[in-house]
Parts: sequence; structure tokens; C-alpha cells
Amino acid sequence: MGVIETLILTTAIAGVAGTGLGGIIGTLLQKDSNRIASLLLSFAAGVMLSVVCFDLAAEAVETNVGVITVIVSIAVGVMVIYLLNYIIDMKTNPEVPHIDENHPKTADSLDELIHSDHYEHHQQKENDNKFALFVAGVVMAGAIALHNVPEGMTIGAAYASDNGVMGSAALVLAVLIGLHNIPEGMAVAVPLITGGMAKWKAVLITASSGIPTIVGALLGYLLGEIGPLGLALSLGFASGAMLYVVFGEILPQAILMYRSKLPAFSAIGGILVGMLIIFA
Repeated sequence: MGVIETLILTTAIAGVAGTGLGGIIGTLLQKDSNRIASLLLSFAAGVMLSVVCFDLAAEAVETNVGVITVIVSIAVGVMVIYLLNYIIDMKTNPEVPHIDENHPKTADSLDELIHSDHYEHHQQKENDNKFALFVAGVVMAGAIALHNVPEGMTIGAAYASDNGVMGSAALVLAVLIGLHNIPEGMAVAVPLITGGMAKWKAVLITASSGIPTIVGALLGYLLGEIGPLGLALSLGFASGAMLYVVFGEILPQAILMYRSKLPAFSAIGGILVGMLIIFA
């Protein structure tokens, strides 16, 4: 199998299969322990952080294009993902009113994380606003599709840094992004189904929102192949995207879902496992 074919297959599994699996789980409305979800999220965040700091960002600096260039590209990656998440929040948060003004905007329970609270809210109102929830699901599918482009770039950039070989960093990122896409897929499927869409159609649309991951991966890889500057920009942008996902999404959610010291220890364990994967 060629370089491009391997990259497409890997990102299809991470993007399409990840969100699609989330959609399937969303149709079944399976709920799990906040504690378990929190520890898994924080562990994944630790592994991501390790890959970014010890592999992607380090590779970007080693291209010798200048550390300022790398820092700027990381900052751009952070801002792009922040803006995409801001759009998603603006479109979805109003669906279910928060308990009070002090309620955290970040999900503090598994129900909020996968948007099943939206489902229950509309069930209690006897589905008097199905169309609005359906529209919200479509909007979220589009927003997550855009969100998946820079996430795919992280895989492509890591792939390019390993000279077209599916190295440990690219493979680990593909697995972690696939896991990260599961709750996103659930967040898309739940409002679509509540809005009256057939379950199989909701799963199909949810899985389709992961296709841009492939586009992002190809873009990240091609930028990395241009030369040292392209590789540095691609790796820097990918690092910034992952840093925001870790510190802006995963860790706040994990800590709010399980308020103890254990998520911190789980994240540290993830960092150490990431180091083992990279340097072993």
C-alpha cells in the first residue's frame, strides 16, 4: 500500500469510524460513569500532550526555520480551533438552559458532553421543538466537519515528519483523535434523532462529518512535503490544534466531571505512556 493510501485509510478510521461509532452509541443512548469517562479523557489528554511536546513541536523546531515561526504557527493552530469551538458552543449551548449563571460552560457530566441532556430536555417538553433540535444537529455536524480538518492535519504532519512512514507519533495521534471523535459523533447523532431523523440516516450523516479529517491529513502531509518551512508550519499548526483540544476541551471536562486529584494523576500517566511510545 502506498504512502497516500495508507494515510487515507488511517485517517478514515480515525475520522469517519470514530464519529460514526459515536453516532451508533448516540442512537443507543448508552450512558457510562462520569468517573470512568473523566479518567479516560484525562489519560488521552496526557498522551496527546506528550506527543505534541516531545515529537511534533520538537520536530518543528528541528527544521531550523526559526523558533519564532514555530511559535506563531502554534498560536495560529490554537486560535483556529478556538474559533471553531466557539462557533459550535454558540450554536448548541442555547438548546438547553443552564442551571444558573454560575454553571460551567464546559461539560461537567457525561450527559452534557454527549448532549443527551438535550434529548431528555426535549422529551420532557413532549418534543414540541423537534425541528429546532434537528437544525441544531445539522449545524453541529457541519461545525464538527470543519473542526476535523485541523485535527486531520496533525496526523498528516506527523506522517510527513516520519518521511512517509506510519511512525509511532502518527499512529498514536490517529488512535487518540478517533477516540476523541466518539463523543463528538454522539453530540451530532442525539439531536438529529430527537429531531425525528431515522437512526441509520443520523449515523450516516454523523460518520460523514468525519470525512474532512482525511482532507486535513492530506493537506498536513503535502505541506510537510514542500520543504522545511512547510513542515515547520504544518507541525506547528498541528501542535497548536492539539494543545487547544487538550487544555481547552479535554482536561476541563475531565476535571469537572470528576472533581478529585485522580484526573491529574491519569493525565500524568498518559504523558509517561506517551514518552514510552515515542522514545522506546
